[in-house]
Amino acid sequence: MIYSILGRLIPQRDMTSTPRRIVVIRTCCIGDVVMATAALSALRETFPQARISFAVGSWSAAAIADHPALDAIINTGEAALPTRSPAEFLRFVKELRAGSFDLAVSLTRSPLMSLAVYLSGIPLRAGLDSAGRGFGYNLRVAVDPAAREHESAIYLRVISAIAGQRCHAYANLPVDSAAQDDIRRRLKAASVSGSFIVAHPGGGSNPGMTMDSKRYPSAQFADLLDRLARKTKAALILIGGPGDEEPVDALSQRLNTPSIAWVNQLNFAQIAALAAGSLCYIGNDTGMTHLAAAAGAATVMMMGPSDPQRYAPFTKNHLVLWKSAALRAGGVGATPVSGWDWARDGFSVEDGAEQILEFLRAIESQARR
Repeated sequence: MIYSILGRLIPQRDMTSTPRRIVVIRTCCIGDVVMATAALSALRETFPQARISFAVGSWSAAAIADHPALDAIINTGEAALPTRSPAEFLRFVKELRAGSFDLAVSLTRSPLMSLAVYLSGIPLRAGLDSAGRGFGYNLRVAVDPAAREHESAIYLRVISAIAGQRCHAYANLPVDSAAQDDIRRRLKAASVSGSFIVAHPGGGSNPGMTMDSKRYPSAQFADLLDRLARKTKAALILIGGPGDEEPVDALSQRLNTPSIAWVNQLNFAQIAALAAGSLCYIGNDTGMTHLAAAAGAATVMMMGPSDPQRYAPFTKNHLVLWKSAALRAGGVGATPVSGWDWARDGFSVEDGAEQILEFLRAIESQARR
């Protein structure tokens, strides 16, 4: 009720001039930030001469820092949302004011973020309006929490509203050449000369949410990888970041196929380069899987209590392994998962392996054309 009242007090407006300085706000988390690269690229195409900054938390900043559509990063700190405490709120408002921005593009649903952007004094404030929480924006894009719409598509609707026409792009993270050179050296040192599969068994934990149920169980994951290795003759490379030591070790111990484990050894640019050069990348419904897909890898996302129509990679070349799950209107974040059981509720190893092999056959067939 209060949001709708506030929204009526702040009139909406249209674009009246070309912005020179733009700030995009999507502070958390890695997957959401990567999905926002579609909107970022569309924004750059719409305003090729503008200076574009991206306000993002330190947890996710490195994933997007070198994106060619960006001119600057505003690091909003370790919190998922830099407006949770009064001190953080005021600091963020001050940062926005200091940027002398003409246009703010907020891709969050937080009423506190809406208020912060309003208080920043930025003339044009475009953002998501879910259940009235975007009252502080003067170009509001309505979001229906019950609609099964992809996050990237929702973000793109904000850019389309700004541009006055439909805008589209896929999620993208161009691969760094220096990172490619480093990965070639690492592969040579590990005696990997042929094709390889990259697998990431971790994820499901970030400053905004902890959801270990999103991880495919190590026993089934090992069985899946063993089957694929036998069929493709590809080497197996297991990767992980901070906190992934346990799931990588559990997967490694259950594999019958020799594998290489690189845990806490690769930065985001190197992971993107490794994934892009692989036969395929296989991971859970996590930010790292979105990153691999955006880097151009043939990507397999293993989804549990989630929804591919909302959260699958926003790329052309991906496969989602998923058994339909009942979700509440608010999506995965509003759906209880304490009773989730992969053996009962998830996809089977046999079905997953066959779908991946068919996916790889289709890619090979397409490459031959």
